[in-house]
Amino acid sequence: MVYKKVDKIKEQISAISIGCWNFGGDWDSSDEQNSINIVHAAIEEGINFFDVAPVYGWGVSETILGKALKGGKREKVLIASKGGLLWNDKHETTNNLSKASLSKEIDASLIRLQTDYIDIYQMHWPDPNVPLEETAEALDKIKKSGKIRYVGLSNFAQKDVEKMMTMIEVHCQQSLYNMLERNPISYHSIPLDYRTEKEVLPMVRKHGQAFLPYSPLFQGLLAGKFTKDKKFSERDIRNANPKLVGEDFEIYYNATLQIQRIADEMGHPMNEVALNWLRQKPDITSIIGGVSSIAQLEKNLHCTTWEIDDAYMEKINEILKPFEDR
Repeated sequence: MVYKKVDKIKEQISAISIGCWNFGGDWDSSDEQNSINIVHAAIEEGINFFDVAPVYGWGVSETILGKALKGGKREKVLIASKGGLLWNDKHETTNNLSKASLSKEIDASLIRLQTDYIDIYQMHWPDPNVPLEETAEALDKIKKSGKIRYVGLSNFAQKDVEKMMTMIEVHCQQSLYNMLERNPISYHSIPLDYRTEKEVLPMVRKHGQAFLPYSPLFQGLLAGKFTKDKKFSERDIRNANPKLVGEDFEIYYNATLQIQRIADEMGHPMNEVALNWLRQKPDITSIIGGVSSIAQLEKNLHCTTWEIDDAYMEKINEILKPFEDR
């Protein structure tokens, strides 16, 4: 395993991490024992970072991760969970970064995860209805209680990150980033108030923060498994991504065909090329990758055994130029 280190976090972090969203069944289907087996296999392979959130599977993903880490495994890993996104019985979500809500959410997460602390507690999305001062105060109190070790911000505008940093130390940022979504303006039709490559990467570099790109394989598109007429089941969360089911899909799909040709020329699968393109960037700490099987995990991990050379990197970046503003 390849590990990376940033100034803000004491531990080294595996360059490939496990995103636990699919454990909760939001990605078509999920099997609890299979998810637990994936966690155990990941740890055996040297992965020490797991990213989860209460809203994933409506509490199920945290619960499964907690079960998987019993029996002495918790101390071997870093857990990054999130707060500030609530849901009702209809699974309708609302943003809430209030002090009262976060104080309740952290305890609920700890119970589901069967642990006394979360390593990195990330604010999942900004909440325009709550002042940053209140959120910072809540995080400071939670941190002093020992329930969290590090503070992270996910999907935040960099001006708000800078303001938050005047009130509490920010150790980590998480943003949407992959080959074809380099400076995206939206995620699942949700507007994004940051530009990853232009704004977030320079910020984390400047302040020594960890950076966690989510959706590194563009929800499977960059894994090389899609066909032009790919259809998702009714329960698959990707139906809500207009980039995968809308008018723009052909633009992204055609780009993957060009990337695939380069991958074939290199003699490596496209998923490894996409992951290595990220891994070789010095500002990227750990790539959050969801996997549905141990075989898929092993395929992703193989990207740590080789690197894209300068000549091929130049060819790839030429293909990706049109996506600098997407």
